[in-house]
Amino acid sequence: MEIAGGARLEVRITGSDVGKRVSVRYVTDSGAPGERFTDAVGVLTSWESGVLLITRRTGETVRIAESALVAGKTVPAAPARRRGPAATFAELARATARAWPPVESEALGEWTLRASGGFTRRANSALPLGDPGLPLDTALGRVRDWYAARALPAYVQTATGAEGAQEPLCAELERRDWRREVSAEVRIAALAPIGDLGADIGTVRLARSFDEEWLRRYQRSGEPGPHVLKVLGGGPGVWFASVPGTGDIPAAIGRCVVDGRWAGFMAVEVDPEQRRRGLATAVMTALARRALDEGASAAWLQVEAGNDGARALYEGMGFAVHHHYHHYRWTGA
Repeated sequence: MEIAGGARLEVRITGSDVGKRVSVRYVTDSGAPGERFTDAVGVLTSWESGVLLITRRTGETVRIAESALVAGKTVPAAPARRRGPAATFAELARATARAWPPVESEALGEWTLRASGGFTRRANSALPLGDPGLPLDTALGRVRDWYAARALPAYVQTATGAEGAQEPLCAELERRDWRREVSAEVRIAALAPIGDLGADIGTVRLARSFDEEWLRRYQRSGEPGPHVLKVLGGGPGVWFASVPGTGDIPAAIGRCVVDGRWAGFMAVEVDPEQRRRGLATAVMTALARRALDEGASAAWLQVEAGNDGARALYEGMGFAVHHHYHHYRWTGA
């Protein structure tokens, strides 16, 4: 069997390639005549009992019968980044974690257990950035016990789609009754173009701390308790932006954490009745200019995979996907 150009299709991967990034072509039963081949690119996370599991960069797992393979080969660990600043997964993962600090944390080897009274999964999940110092089953047992002692569900935050990310860990979690609940994109961009967007920032107010009005626009919590306030106010260098509204609730808000060369953007929210007026862009521009003044040169943000409006906005600002992150919840007995 051959493909265009005379290149012969060959399966050049084996079970010894588990953990490597691969590209495969396989036969499906669902395709129309002439369209029976499907391609998959991702990390080969398992090859057992005649079934391959490939984890795509988005975290999706593809199951392929060995008998359906038509071609397969290993490919470079990660594609070259054509947009945005250079960044390793480890550097960016630590920067994003510092920007959303938990109320309580504890080390488990090179993992970090984080708790904040249940306010956001990011601040209430284990962050595995290395070796837990224990066999995986033992480490996950410690994670479950730590969160159970705080009356919180046990979550592990993982990442896929970048060199050094955690596709094999995702597969191991799924084998052990951990289920992926939420996935989001981590996007990066050069900071200066955001500061040069030309938005009208005359009404944007910047402050080192939030006030009651800012909190009234923030939609991620109900009545904010001390744990919410501590997470929002934490981080290396925090700035809050707001655009006055018609009452005591701002028309738009945002939060930025300046951490060395990185400026992280969070909590950008706009009154639904005042959208498409450029307020989100104005907030981002004002925060970017302040971060540039403080020496930052690169930007990052996180956006849930299903938030098409926000993804389109950030795409237009030059933000490109660096990797995806996921929260796995323990669902076992």
